[in-house]
Amino acid sequence: MVLVSIQIVEGNPHLRSLLGWHLQQVGYAVHQSADIRHARDVFFNRQPTLVIVDSELPDGDGLEFCRWLHRQQLSMILMLSARNTEADIVEGLKAGADDYLRKPFGMQEFLARVEALLRRHKTMTPPVSLDYGELKIDLVQRRVRFQGESIELTPQEFSLLYVLAQAGGLPLSRPELLRRAWPDAIDNPRTIDTHVLSLRKKIEIDPRQPSLIQTVRNVGYRLNLEVLSSPMPSAEHATGKSLPMRQLSKVAAGESHRL
Repeated sequence: MVLVSIQIVEGNPHLRSLLGWHLQQVGYAVHQSADIRHARDVFFNRQPTLVIVDSELPDGDGLEFCRWLHRQQLSMILMLSARNTEADIVEGLKAGADDYLRKPFGMQEFLARVEALLRRHKTMTPPVSLDYGELKIDLVQRRVRFQGESIELTPQEFSLLYVLAQAGGLPLSRPELLRRAWPDAIDNPRTIDTHVLSLRKKIEIDPRQPSLIQTVRNVGYRLNLEVLSSPMPSAEHATGKSLPMRQLSKVAAGESHRL
C-alpha cells in the first residue's frame, strides 16, 4: 500500500515534530523540513500530495515559497501562520495556498483540514501543460513551443527543459539535473553540458550568449524565467516576413558567413 505523502515546512522544531507525529499516527508518510532550502530538495525528491508550510521561515518568506510551490502545480498547500488578520489570510490564499490555518490551532481541526484538502486533491486533474510566457511545455504530448514556434526536442532534451522549468528559476547542479531528468541514468553528470549545449542551439536567440538557460558558476544551470515573463522581441526579415529573433540570429550569422 502506497501512503499519501505530506511535507511539513516549519521552522519551529517542536511544532514540526508534533504535526509530523499526528499525521503519521493516522497513516500518512511525512517528510519534514526546517527551511526553504531543504524543503525544495525534499519537494522534488518526494513530490508530496500536500505541503504544509509556515508563513515565516528561518531562511526566507513563507509566502514567496508558497508562490513557488503553486507554480509547480503538483501539490495542495496548507499555510500555517500566526498572522491572523483578514488581510493576512487573503494574502496567503492569493499566494497560492489552498487553505489557511491560523495559529494557535487544535490538532483535530488541523487533521480535519488536511483530510479535506486531500479529498479535493482526488478530484483534481493533473496539469497538462506549463506556461511561462514565450515558452510553453505540453506535458501530455511532450511538445514545446517557443515564441509561438514548435521546437523539436529529443526525449532527453525535453526532460532536461522540464526539470529546469519545474525548478522555478532556481539553479540546479549537474548531478541533481541528471538525477531528476533521467532517474535511471548512470551517465557522468558532465553529459548534462552536452544536452544543455544542444538545447541552447534550439531555443536561445544567440546560443553563444545564452539568456534563457544560464550557467551558474560553481553550481550548474538555471532557466531564466524573468526573460520569459515578458514578450521577447521580433523583427522583420528582408523579405518582409516576421521571424522570431532566434531565427533571425541564425539568418544573420549565415549572411555574415557568406560575406
